[in-house]
Amino acid sequence: MPNIVDVSYAQTGDSTTTNDMGMREMQARAYEARDSQYLLLKAPPASGKSRALMFLGLDKLKYQGIKKVIVAVPERSIGSSFAKTDLKSHGFFADWEPNDKYNLCTPGSEKSKVKAFHRFMDSDEEVLICTHATLRYACEGLDEKVFNDTLLAIDEFHHVSADIDNRLGEILRDIMEKSSAHIVAMTGSYFRGDGVPVLTPKYEAKFTKVSYTYYEQLNGYTHLKSLGIGYHFYQGVYTSVIDEVLDTDRKTILHIPNVNAGESTKEKYNEVNTILDSIGEVIKQDPDTGVIYLEREEDGKVIKVADLVEDTPKERDKIVNYLRQIDDVDDIDLIIALGMAKEGFDWPYCEHALTVGYRGSLTEIIQIIGRATRDSKNKTHAQFTNLIAQPDAADEEVKVSVNNMLKAITASLLMEQVLAPNWKFKTKKSEDDKSGPGEIKVRGLKEPSTQRVKDILETDLNDLKAAILQDDQMIKAMPGNVDPEVMNKVMIPKIIRVKYPELDDDEVEEVRQHVVLDSAIKNGEVKETGDQRFIRMAGRFVNIEDIHIDLIDTINPFQKAFEVLSKSVTTKVLKVIQETIEATRITMTEEEVLILYPKIKEFINTYNKKPDLHSNDPLEKRMAEAIIYINDQKRKRNG
Repeated sequence: MPNIVDVSYAQTGDSTTTNDMGMREMQARAYEARDSQYLLLKAPPASGKSRALMFLGLDKLKYQGIKKVIVAVPERSIGSSFAKTDLKSHGFFADWEPNDKYNLCTPGSEKSKVKAFHRFMDSDEEVLICTHATLRYACEGLDEKVFNDTLLAIDEFHHVSADIDNRLGEILRDIMEKSSAHIVAMTGSYFRGDGVPVLTPKYEAKFTKVSYTYYEQLNGYTHLKSLGIGYHFYQGVYTSVIDEVLDTDRKTILHIPNVNAGESTKEKYNEVNTILDSIGEVIKQDPDTGVIYLEREEDGKVIKVADLVEDTPKERDKIVNYLRQIDDVDDIDLIIALGMAKEGFDWPYCEHALTVGYRGSLTEIIQIIGRATRDSKNKTHAQFTNLIAQPDAADEEVKVSVNNMLKAITASLLMEQVLAPNWKFKTKKSEDDKSGPGEIKVRGLKEPSTQRVKDILETDLNDLKAAILQDDQMIKAMPGNVDPEVMNKVMIPKIIRVKYPELDDDEVEEVRQHVVLDSAIKNGEVKETGDQRFIRMAGRFVNIEDIHIDLIDTINPFQKAFEVLSKSVTTKVLKVIQETIEATRITMTEEEVLILYPKIKEFINTYNKKPDLHSNDPLEKRMAEAIIYINDQKRKRNG
C-alpha cells in the first residue's frame, strides 16, 4: 500500500552540529531560557533533551542559587541517559558528574530508594536520579518546603496529568504552590496526556515554553532524507501475513499487539515463534546475550533477533543489557517487542517501526515513530508501518474494525501535521503585501485579538488538532461524507468551544480560521516556479499570493488520506467502510443546511436534476438528505 504520509527533509545538518559550548540547536534554544523558574521543553526523541537538562541544571547550581537537582524518569532504563557526561571538553564550564550512590534507577526495593532519597535531601550532594514512582513515594513523607532551592526535572512529562487521580500531577502542583523550587518539564510527545491535559491552564500559564519541532529536528539531520507513514491491511490472523511487510534487510522494531487487543491471538509466545518461523530456521540462542540467530529461508543469511516479549526477568535482562551496549549496525537486525522499546529506547540504526494493531494513544504512536527517526549513516529513509485488521462485512466486530481503521488513518494525518514545516500566517493587506520567507499572507484572515488566542496558536495547535482529529463526528465526516464548509465552519468551532469554553465567539473564529488554514497548508504540497510559489490543495494548484480564507474553507484537508485508502482496498471493503459510517449518520443541523442550500440550487442548475439519495457520491447523497430535512421541517411548521 502507498504511504499516506511522505515527508522529505533537506539534510542541513543544523540539528546535529554543536556550538562553541557543545550545544546542539535545540539545547542552545533551551539554554537561552535558563533563567526561567518553570520551563516546559517540547522536543522530539533524539533531539538531546537529556543533555539540555544537564546544561540547565549545572547553570542553576553555579549561577542561580539552586542547591540540588532531582531528575525523575518514567522507568529505570531511561536513567542511563543522565549518567556521567563530559561536557567541558566540548566547551561547557563543567561536567555532569552525579554520584552513583544517588542514581536510584537501579535494582532494589522502593522502600530502600525512598530512604536514599530522604538521605539525599538532608545531605550536601547535588544530583539525584530516580523514577517517577520513587519520586511519588518519597514525597509522601516530605514537606514541600524541602524543595526550596531545588531544581526538579521531570522527563517524559506527558506521564503527568491534571487528572484528580494522578499523584504525580498533584505532587507537582503542591511543590509549585508551597516551595521556591525550579521545574524543568521535558516531553517528546506534543500531546498532553492524550485527553487529560498535563496541567490545568492556571499552572501551565506559569511555564516558559521552549519548542523544537519534529520538522526542525529531521530537516537538520545529516543522513536521514525522508520519512513515510503507511498502512497494510490483513484478514484472518496477522502472523499469517507478517512476511508481506517484514523486510529483514531493514533494521526493524516489530511491536506485536497487546494481549487485550482484537488483533492479538492471546498467545504472545506463539506469535513470536510464528514470526521467527516465517523468517527461517533458528540456529541457536546465545546463552550469554539472549540473541536469537536465524538462518533466513530464501538465502541462508543469518538474522540476529532480540525477543523483548519474553517475560522471564533473567532472560529479559540479558537481552536488554546486550541492546544497551550495541555500537555496530550488524549487532542486531530485528527487535520483537510488546510493551518495551518505545520511549527512551535508543537504537539509532532502526529503519522501520512495524506496529501490529491500532494504537489509541497518539503519544504512543509518536514515541514508536521516534524509534526509527534517529539520524544514522546506515539509512536515508525511515518508515512507520501499521498492520491493521481489514473490516469484513461478515464479522460481528465490523463496526469496531472500521472505527479502528479510520482512527489509525486520522492519527497518521495528525503525525503529518506534526512532521511538516511550520508557517507564520498573517493577513494580506493589499496586492503589494507579499509573503516573506516562512510566512504566508492570506486575504480575509482574522489575526489574534487577545493574548489567549495568541498562546493557543503558538503552543497548542497540535493539541487542538488532536481533539479535532479524534472527534467521532469528525472521523465520520473526513472521508468526504460532509461538505468541507460544514466541517470547517460548523463542526470544528463546536470542538473549539468544548476545548476552550472561556473563548468568546470572535476568539473562536480567530482560532478556527488558523487551525483550518494550518491544517490545509500542512497537508498541501508547496512548489516553486521561478519566483512564484504554488500550493497543491484538494487536487489543484493555487498561487500562495492568491490564498483567501474563503477558499481554505471549501477544502477538506484530510481527504487525501482517504483517497489513498480507496485505491488500496477492494471495492467490497470500501463499501463495508461506507455502510458502517452510514449506519451511524451524523445528524443534520440547520447550520449545515444553510451552507448546503445554495450548493443544492447550483447542483440542480448544473445537472438539471435533484441530488440523488442513492448516488455513489457521498456529497450528493448529503445534499439529498438536506432536501429531505428541509421538507420535513416545512411539514412540521405547517402541521
